[in-house]
Order: sequence, then C-alpha cells, then structure tokens
Amino acid sequence: MRTFKRTALAATLLASTLASHSAMAEWSANIGVVSDYHFRGIQQTESASTSAGIDYAGSTGFYAGAWTAEVEDGLEVDLYAGYGVELESGITLDANFTTYQYTGDFDSAYNEIGLGAGFGLFSVGYVQGKWDGVVGNEDATEGDYSLITLGLESGGWSATIGSYGQDAEGEYGEIAYGTEIGGFDVGVGLVISGSDLDDSESLYFSISKSFEL
Repeated sequence: MRTFKRTALAATLLASTLASHSAMAEWSANIGVVSDYHFRGIQQTESASTSAGIDYAGSTGFYAGAWTAEVEDGLEVDLYAGYGVELESGITLDANFTTYQYTGDFDSAYNEIGLGAGFGLFSVGYVQGKWDGVVGNEDATEGDYSLITLGLESGGWSATIGSYGQDAEGEYGEIAYGTEIGGFDVGVGLVISGSDLDDSESLYFSISKSFEL
C-alpha cells in the first residue's frame, strides 16, 4: 500500500485550537521557522523551513485561514476553514476542511475533511482525505487516505500518536515542549516514525511570532 507523503502544518494548528474562539471576531498573522519540517511523522525538508500565515476567528466559532511554507521544491500553500464549539460539559468539538496546494513539483494536491474532539488534557482526531497522485502520473496513482490521532497536552508538553489507513499505512509518535520567551513562541520536539513512513527519529527546534491585526 502507498504511503502518502502529504504535507502541512495547518491541520495541526486546527487541532490545537478546538473551539478556542474569543468573544469578538479577530484577525491574526504568524511567521516562523523550524529546523526540520515534519508533519504527521513524515519529513518534508532536510533543512530549515520558514513559514507565514493569516487567520480569522469569528465570534460564533467559525474560523478560516491560509498558511504557506518552504518545501524542497517551491512552496506549500494551505487553505482551511472550520467550526468549533465548546459544550457546557467542557467537551470541545471541531469540524474542518483543508486543501494543500504546491507551487512546484514537490507534491500534488491533498484535500481533506477533519473531525476532532477534546476533553481536559486529551484529544482525538480523524481525517479523511484524497490525494491527487504522484506528480506526472496523477491518474494512475491518486487515492484515498485516513488518519486517526490521539493527543495529550499539559503545561507546555504535548504528545501525539497517529495511524494511517485506507491507501496509506504507517504509524508515528511525537512529543514536544513549547513556551514563550521574549514574546516569541519557541519549541523543541522529537518525531519517531514507523517503518512504513520514514523509519527514523528526528529532533527539531522551532520559533514563531503571532500578531493581532
């Protein structure tokens, strides 16, 4: 079965903001750099990658945004929108759509629907997506993929395990720590990928800055 080399950090951002909208609509922007760009257990660059994005968070729970990052050939461009709600019980629910596009021949497009839920320290996510296929041979290689993730977050620490399904296969784990220093968000993480993915361990560092618009 094919392992999908899909990219993007946007869905991770969506999962971390389950229903976290303010009382008023807000626009924000972000810039960042990561020493080694991974997503969902798959290495995307072998060197540093810079990124930038813009987000809208509505007062009703609707959100949307765009995010772009350097990859090995051109840029990855992500567009996403969703809706999140927090119930009186403290349970958070989220549904979103994300499309991943590329300016070069690094990869072809991915389009996916994501569902998520969280309570306290714990979260669970499900993604159902479609890949356009290998660049230059799209019709013969396009396919569907799914991903189930389980997450734990507390005091700046986070841990995630994920498992692919359908036309993709593989598992990964990631543990990370993030904090704020001098107005910047800084982080360090370790990604461990199974044999069906990169079959490797990678330590990465990141720094980013967010701005209210």
